[in-house]
Amino acid sequence: MIEQFLQYLTHERNYSPHTVSAYARDLRQWHEYAGAGGRRAVDYASVSSADIRLWVVSLADAGDAPRTLRRKVQAVRALFRWLMRRGVVAANPAADVELARLDKPLPHFVRESTLDALLDSDVDRDDMVAVRDRLLVLMLYGTGMRRAELIGLLDSAVDVPNRQLRVHGKRDKDRVIPFGDELAQWIIHYRELRSREHCDGDTFFTRRDGKPLYPSYIYKVVHRDLSAAGGSGQLSPHVLRHSFATAMLNGGAQLGAVKELLGHSSLATTQVYTHVTLSELKQNYKLAHPRAIKKGGDYGS
Repeated sequence: MIEQFLQYLTHERNYSPHTVSAYARDLRQWHEYAGAGGRRAVDYASVSSADIRLWVVSLADAGDAPRTLRRKVQAVRALFRWLMRRGVVAANPAADVELARLDKPLPHFVRESTLDALLDSDVDRDDMVAVRDRLLVLMLYGTGMRRAELIGLLDSAVDVPNRQLRVHGKRDKDRVIPFGDELAQWIIHYRELRSREHCDGDTFFTRRDGKPLYPSYIYKVVHRDLSAAGGSGQLSPHVLRHSFATAMLNGGAQLGAVKELLGHSSLATTQVYTHVTLSELKQNYKLAHPRAIKKGGDYGS
C-alpha cells in the first residue's frame, strides 16, 4: 500500500524525488512499527489515533527532534488522506494527533558592553552624516523601534522638551515612546547640523537632499558600527530592537510596559525576551558562582 502511495506522489502529484524519499523513509518506519517489526500485517482500517501517538512517543524517547516528529506525523496524515479517497479507511486517525511544537529560536541581541563601546566612541560632531548615523543607532537601541518606523519617523513627532516621540507602527497604530537626556542632546545637535546644510524635510532622518533614508542604508550603518565595536553574529537593525527589550527587562522593567514600548499586540510576543534574560541569568550564574563551576566533587562532603 505504501509503495502505491509513493507512486501516486511521484506520478500524479509530481513530488520531487527528495520529498518522496523522505515520505518513504518515514512511512516504512511507521509500517514496521504498526506491523510489530513485520510479525503481522497492518490493518489500516483498525489503526487509531492512540496507535499513532504511541509511535510518536517511542520516536521521542529514541531521541527524534520535534521537527522530525512533525514531519513523520505529516507523512502518516498524507497516507491516510489518500487511503480515505480510495475508500480503504473511513477516517484519518493521524488528523487528531497533535504535531510536536518547535522550539522558537531566541532573539539574538548585542551585549550592553558592546553597545556602550560603540555609543561612547568618538564621532565627528561637525559632520551631519556622521552625527545622523550615530543618532540612528542610538535611537534604535534607545527606543526599540523598528527600522520601518525609524524611516517613517516624522520630524514633528520628535518632541524634545517632553522627551518623547510618536511612531506609526504595524496595523496603523501609533504609540508614544519616551527617551532620555542623552538621546535628546543628540537630537538637538543633529537638527542644528541638518538645518545648517539645508536638508530639512518632513521626515526626521534625511539624506543630504532632504529625502528619507532607505532600508539597506540603515542596515549597512548598523552592521558597520556594531562590527567595528566587536559585535558578532546577526548585526541588523532588528537586533537593536531585541537588545532594547532585553536591556529593559534586565533592568527591571515590567513585561507589560515593554510590550507597549515595542508595540506588540500580544503579551506572548514579548514574553520571548524573558527567555533571553533567563538564559543570560543562567550563564552569569555558571560563570560567577563557585559551586556552579565545580566539576564533579563529593556528595555531602
